Parts: sequence; C-alpha cells; structure tokens
Amino acid sequence: MIQVSKLIAHGQGLAPVLLKRACHLEIDWDVRQKSRFDATDSAGRHLGVFLPRGTVVRGGDVLVAEDGSLVKVIAAPQAVLKITHCANHGTPYDLIRAAYHLGNRHVPIELKPDHLKIEPDHVLADMLRAMHLTVNAATEAFEPESGAYASGAHAHGSHGTGHDHDERVPHVHSPGCKHDH
Repeated sequence: MIQVSKLIAHGQGLAPVLLKRACHLEIDWDVRQKSRFDATDSAGRHLGVFLPRGTVVRGGDVLVAEDGSLVKVIAAPQAVLKITHCANHGTPYDLIRAAYHLGNRHVPIELKPDHLKIEPDHVLADMLRAMHLTVNAATEAFEPESGAYASGAHAHGSHGTGHDHDERVPHVHSPGCKHDH
C-alpha cells in the first residue's frame, strides 16, 4: 500500500504536463468527505489516504503519494437528486427558496445557477415537490458547498464555486459550537 498524506487543492501551482501524466482516482462524495480511506488509482496501485482530520477532498484536487507521485481526484458520478424550477408554475427564484429550506436542515447541497443537487432522500424530494419544484433522479458528480462555518482556518482558493474562500473542513453542529446562529 502506498501512503498518501498530502493534498494540493485543485492542483494549484502544478504544471499542466504533470497533471496530464498523473494517475487519477475517481471517488464519490461519501468517500471524498472522509480524511482517511483506502482506494485504488488508475494504475491499479492500492492507496492508503491519511489526510489531516476534517480534510475534504474535492474533484480536481491532487493527492501526493509518499513516493512523490501525483494522483488527480475526479468526482465520480453518483446517485443525486437534481432540482429545477417548474417551467409551468414557478420561477428560478424557487431554487433560492429550496436552497434556504435545505440549508436550514444542514443538507449537503450543490448550487448551480439553473439547478440544485442533493443526495437522494425521499422525504426531502417530497418536500421539494410540494414546493412545486421538479425533482429528478440522476447519476452525476456531486460537489456540495462547503459552508460558511466550515473552519476557523480559511484555505484560500476556488474550486469553480466563484468564492474567494473554500473552507476545507465541514462544520458539525454540536453542544460545543462557539458561534451564534
């Protein structure tokens, strides 16, 4: 097993030719939100990934193995619910309302200008349909927002989200939370 303990966010600073030659690793959101996991890269190498606790791996990130080799991460297609506004009864504003309600439930959500994506959940799907939104099952890559309270340490860089900050550590609400809501 080859150990991996370093991540370069979105391969920032690496020459394109190095990224082109790198092996790749296609993994879904369930695995990418963990800081420790086993995987097999495109060259068939067994990798043991041991990143700092709380690290979230995003599609486009590059892992650095103990032997110095690079492994580009690809967000694997997975089951998602794709939410759009109803062209007959609604407006794109309805997506903002849906994002608000999903955010109140701390649901991991991918935001796009014309749709939202969440992991499959029949209760949420029913709620969204009751709001006159269109909810369809799909198999696509899933890159949810990292959240405004993701970490006290800000990792600078963008993952195509249009934000200046990409918080790399998910926020968990617990009795020890030290901020207002």
